[in-house]
Parts: sequence; structure tokens; C-alpha cells
Amino acid sequence: MKSLRIGELAPQFDLPDQTGTQRSLTSLLEEGSVVLFFYPAALSGGCTKEACHFRNLQADFAAVGAQPVGISMDTVDAQAQFDGKESLGMPLLSDADGAVATAFGVRRKYITPVKRATFVIAPDRRIVEVIESEWNMEKHADIALQVLGAAVKR
Repeated sequence: MKSLRIGELAPQFDLPDQTGTQRSLTSLLEEGSVVLFFYPAALSGGCTKEACHFRNLQADFAAVGAQPVGISMDTVDAQAQFDGKESLGMPLLSDADGAVATAFGVRRKYITPVKRATFVIAPDRRIVEVIESEWNMEKHADIALQVLGAAVKR
């Protein structure tokens, strides 16, 4: 299965965040663009590095009218623990059954439950960028910010 591509509509979803609050893609997009980053496992080394980089750039994302939103197949409790330990301060969605990962084309059968992938989603649900890198944890936030900054300057 291939990941969704630039220009396609992001699938609608409704998932609980780390507090148990239901979040839909539609409601998240009401605040501007969403940078949806899929990560394999809360509290793991690479995922912590990636999520903390998104956390550290939140003001930059806000300046371009976007918000980062993490998503993994971890439970709500695991997401809450991740947020509590790292003070991430952004929605961390629990896709426990992997349905959203499957819809975005990032679900895996082997190695890790999902591919590390980031989708920059415009307020009209169109995907404007797809970033995939398993090893460069900072690339996802950096490229998303570059794309959003270029979009703002147009």
C-alpha cells in the first residue's frame, strides 16, 4: 500500500487524544493547517526526538497558521505518559486499531506498526506535502515548516 500523495484529500478521522478528548480532522483544520506526523511508538528514542523537535518549533508552526499533531497506534494512556514526560503540548492521537494509519497508507505488517511519515494538510483537507524518512528525525518538522512558510509567502 502506498502513502497518500500531494493533492489528494486527507481521510476524515475522529480519534481520542492523550486526554481522551475526541478530535476530528475537520475540527483540527478549523484552526488552520495540520501537520500530521505518524510515529511508530510513544516514548521510544527516535519518536521522542522527532516529537520534541515538533514541540520546539510550535511557535514557528503557529506563525504560519499550522499546528503539529502526532499520531500512533499507542493507547490513550501511553500518549498521556509521552506528553507528560516530554511536555509536548500538542494533540497526540491514539489510532489503536490502525484504521487511520491504513487510510493514510502508512500501516505496516512488520518491523514497526507504522511508517514514520508526515502529512501537511491544508484547511481544505488537501495534502500539500508528504515527508517520509525513517532515520532523520528532524527532517519531518523542518520540511513541513519550509513548505508552510513558502505557502504563506505566496
